Amino acid sequence: MTVQASVAKVTERIIARSQPYRSAYLARLEHARRQDVQRGALSCTNLAHGFAAFPVNDKLRLKQDKSSSVAIVSSYNDMLSAHQPFERYPQIIKDAVHAAGGVAQFAGGTPAMCDGVTQGQPGMELSLFSRDAIAMATAIALSHNMFDAAVYLGICDKIVPGLLIGALHFGHLPAVFIPGGPMTSGMSNKEKVRIRQLYAEGKVGRAELLEAEAQSYHSAGTCTFYGTANSNQMLMEALGLHLPGSAFITPNTPLRDALTAEAARQALRITDRGNQYLPVGHVVSEKSIVNAIVTLLATGGSTNHTLHLVAIAKAAGIVIDWNDFDALSAVVPLITRIYPNGDADVNHFHAAGGTGFVIRELLDAGLMHEDVKTILGDSLRAHCAEPFLEGETVVFKAAPEKSGDDSVVRTAAAPFSADGGLRLLTGNLGRSVIKISAVKQQHWVVQAPAVVFHSQDAFMKAFRAGELDRDFIAVLSHQGPRANGMPELHALTPALGILQDAGRHVALVTDGRMSGASGKVPAAIHVTPEVLAGGPLGLVRTGDMIRLDAEKGILEALVPAEEWAQRQPLEIDLSANHVGMGRELFAMFRTTVSAAEEGATSFGLPPAIPASAETAESAQQPQKATL
Repeated sequence: MTVQASVAKVTERIIARSQPYRSAYLARLEHARRQDVQRGALSCTNLAHGFAAFPVNDKLRLKQDKSSSVAIVSSYNDMLSAHQPFERYPQIIKDAVHAAGGVAQFAGGTPAMCDGVTQGQPGMELSLFSRDAIAMATAIALSHNMFDAAVYLGICDKIVPGLLIGALHFGHLPAVFIPGGPMTSGMSNKEKVRIRQLYAEGKVGRAELLEAEAQSYHSAGTCTFYGTANSNQMLMEALGLHLPGSAFITPNTPLRDALTAEAARQALRITDRGNQYLPVGHVVSEKSIVNAIVTLLATGGSTNHTLHLVAIAKAAGIVIDWNDFDALSAVVPLITRIYPNGDADVNHFHAAGGTGFVIRELLDAGLMHEDVKTILGDSLRAHCAEPFLEGETVVFKAAPEKSGDDSVVRTAAAPFSADGGLRLLTGNLGRSVIKISAVKQQHWVVQAPAVVFHSQDAFMKAFRAGELDRDFIAVLSHQGPRANGMPELHALTPALGILQDAGRHVALVTDGRMSGASGKVPAAIHVTPEVLAGGPLGLVRTGDMIRLDAEKGILEALVPAEEWAQRQPLEIDLSANHVGMGRELFAMFRTTVSAAEEGATSFGLPPAIPASAETAESAQQPQKATL
């Protein structure tokens, strides 16, 4: 299948832009690679420390250097519903690897925080930075150099991107990601939203709200809406880092356990000791990153990935920006409706066709690259499948040809909309992104006076006082990564939704983030540069007319140019955002973090190798099989 022209053009642009950094990354990967077991580089003392606590038989395998070792890196904790199922996984993995002739070791754990718990709270200001902290924890786990491959246990918002960023800094090791799966369906999303809005209006009390939330989030597994956590799982499928169709199998079921064991065996098969070496640094390539963006757009996934995919790409020496997202969104059709872009949850989506259906539709439409490496080999086509259990064996069958429910998932030829619903906005307020796939078209353009806030609390105080019952655009400044860690601002959504439902023309403009659950209210988010980096959002004053035009890609303060040029940003005291709840420990992130469009990362691209140096270095390297 020929790749669609715009997709091909964006891919070529990314390859050219990335070349000096990607070349440096791949050279570093090859330098780190050993065609014998990785721990063969360790001294006797090093190695003895590495297997001292192991059972005798496994210790013998490691001593003799005849078996591959698989690292387990886990984000398990039993407070978070999505990560609680991982408690049982290490033993399943160890047993499967041992039976296949290898050894699996629990290499290390990473933190895992839940944005659902911290939403609107001070702890949310650690959320984005936790991604890079997870990447660091992953690097520490792998730094012992005992391992020939790794499996990663993670599922939610910053955890999977953090694990993958860490894995890519050990890009010579094969990596298999193992999901935990969604909880079974509880209260419908439509009813949950209704009760949240009633609470925001003061028409029901806290007890009623808590009961509704408890019915929605009721058991082990991820939340069932299509926010960042489940967008992560969709993207791991598109990147070829999951076993096919494994993203949305519910926890603590025979199929889930069988998939975990099979994933462990697959990690063992693709080490450098086998016939099909598939390191994660080769699986994540320019083409596979384009595939991930396309899948995000086609499914109406989380806006958080306009940060996370940029950061993941950067870790592999690949440079992408919001122009790439915007160009792809113009040609990629929206083929799913999953809450908040519809009423269905991910369990309904899985039953209606799931990930294999989506990937096949996009491949057949020429919107994804088929010729990419995955954990199964040299083609993404192998991931157009779904798993079944026959006895105790996992078998993969072709994804269904027809949608089981075309109100939830459709073919690329008959989509819900012709584009992906993610737009780049530019103008005198900077660059930002907006997701309009869940926004009704009559709200795509809002022109109204600004009401400036510097905190969520200030906005909610004005809302409760009845001061916002009018047309306005809420400008929430000083919410970028340098200012306070770039928290999600989802707590504003119910209030803005009430005002929009009452017929008011409202929108949000901010250098902060919205949740992956952002929905029906237009929101220009991630405004870059942020105010603390000199961004013009700090020049806006209450009463300024603002135009947010998602149809034409415009974000403008309609202020005379002479007046605009004379303004100075307001100085806001952010000291209260920098202490308490551990925030003082993250000062280094706030001072070194890159811009949102650069992934809001604490790390940079691999140093570029000049062409002459690259040629000289490659000439000195031992010749190895070309992959």
